[in-house]
Amino acid sequence: MRLQDRIVVVTGADGFIGSHLVEELVRRGANVRAFCYYNSFNSWGWLDTVGESVLDGVDVFMGDVRDPNGVRTALKDTAVVFHLAALIGIPFSYHSPDSYVDTNVRGTLNVLQAARDLELERVVVTSTSEVYGTAQYVPIDERHPRQGQSPYSASKIGADAMAESFYRSFGLPVVTVRPFNTYGPRQSARAVIPTIITQLLSGTDTLRLGSVHPTRDLTYVTDTVAGFIALAEADSAVGRDVNLGAGQEVSVGDLADKLMKLVGRRVPVHSDEERVRPEQSEVERLLSDTTLARMLAGWQPTVSLEEGLTRTVAWFSQSANLGRYKADVYNV
Repeated sequence: MRLQDRIVVVTGADGFIGSHLVEELVRRGANVRAFCYYNSFNSWGWLDTVGESVLDGVDVFMGDVRDPNGVRTALKDTAVVFHLAALIGIPFSYHSPDSYVDTNVRGTLNVLQAARDLELERVVVTSTSEVYGTAQYVPIDERHPRQGQSPYSASKIGADAMAESFYRSFGLPVVTVRPFNTYGPRQSARAVIPTIITQLLSGTDTLRLGSVHPTRDLTYVTDTVAGFIALAEADSAVGRDVNLGAGQEVSVGDLADKLMKLVGRRVPVHSDEERVRPEQSEVERLLSDTTLARMLAGWQPTVSLEEGLTRTVAWFSQSANLGRYKADVYNV
């Protein structure tokens, strides 16, 4: 199927990946309904920062995925939903796990139920590489066992299973997209790359991080967005879980070194106990196998890590962007 001229809903449109996805969908000629988290400030999150040329083509819907009535209203008279709305911070899930079940599991259930009842043509559910936990083998393909090493990852395992059940039980045309670590402009400071960059640009004399030995597979946000769209349009992806990743791993320590070179500041790294995950909760290694994404949708990343980090540092270096972050506060 093609998304051009279709009415498409993006839940979590106010977030990091969601706002980039909205921009690209508009560019490709889709009619976008942006589902943003309701708040009394009337903030549209990162959508507030995109150009008017984009927002002129977007219908903004304020709601909460935990509310089935609002979700159903948002999905009426639409063809496709990209479900990105979620609670994502792993440290926050340690002390507020109930909220992760409510948002990530029940919120996904609300989207699936509404999409089934309204007979949507495609439902794209967002997973995460965290569902795999520490790699039992590499590269990690879609057959890798799931390991709930944090309440966050457990909630996403539950959401993925719910999506699979709706495909198998009701024939709902679901695609579960599983990005590895996406990065780029607008990412929240609870992620490692913004944490490093904002501390360095704010003049810190010590870079405070958690564990520096784990490895991650990093994909620039425009590549992740392209993967979402390619898989949504690929009929052969229906009923499948599909990885999106770069197929390369880098340790947090080496990543900090690369970013210090790009920013032009070298400072000592301090392992802050507050930022260290519990030992059995830390995901030690992530490295993706994206053979299936290439086979089903012809997708592969195009932005190298070096180019992506350069673009990201340039965006954060703009004072208007850096000013949105609290570099001296640990963002859980």
